[in-house]
Amino acid sequence: MSSRRTAKVAEAVREQVSTTILFGLKDPRVKNVTVTRVEVSPDLRNAKVYVSVMGDEKAQRLTIKGLESARGFLQAKLAERVKIRYTPILQFQLDQGVKRSIEASRLLREVLPPSSESDSDSLDEDMDTELEDQLLDDDASDAERKDDQHARIESSDPSDPTLQTDADQDQQAKRQP
Repeated sequence: MSSRRTAKVAEAVREQVSTTILFGLKDPRVKNVTVTRVEVSPDLRNAKVYVSVMGDEKAQRLTIKGLESARGFLQAKLAERVKIRYTPILQFQLDQGVKRSIEASRLLREVLPPSSESDSDSLDEDMDTELEDQLLDDDASDAERKDDQHARIESSDPSDPTLQTDADQDQQAKRQP
């Protein structure tokens, strides 16, 4: 994907195919699927959709067959939502990247000495605690912000144009001579 347009089309295809698989596809064979990336040919007529499937080899093969049988439906939804001259022909391939990263982390765990695991566990716990604290602080500040907005709306002047809807402003304009 050398050009910027190709990259943008690939991202749009990834988003739409992912959304359609998640919300529009009713095939029971297609489940636990993540669209990891899409490669689009330079002429934008072909797209390789890389998917990651949770499960064993049998579940992965079954999911790929389900996606292949739903290709026409996915391409039709893609044509509706992405306005380009040619709708790319979708080809589904299993993404081995996730499997390789899991295998690499397993190998690293085997190679590293066990004493470092307790250090990394305590570090992970510290990071989890900090993350939870940040999330709680964010939730509290969001609640305060919503309360402030409600208070401003309740105590504000109804003729304030910043708080009026378009319909209110149209009615007020009609009343003025």
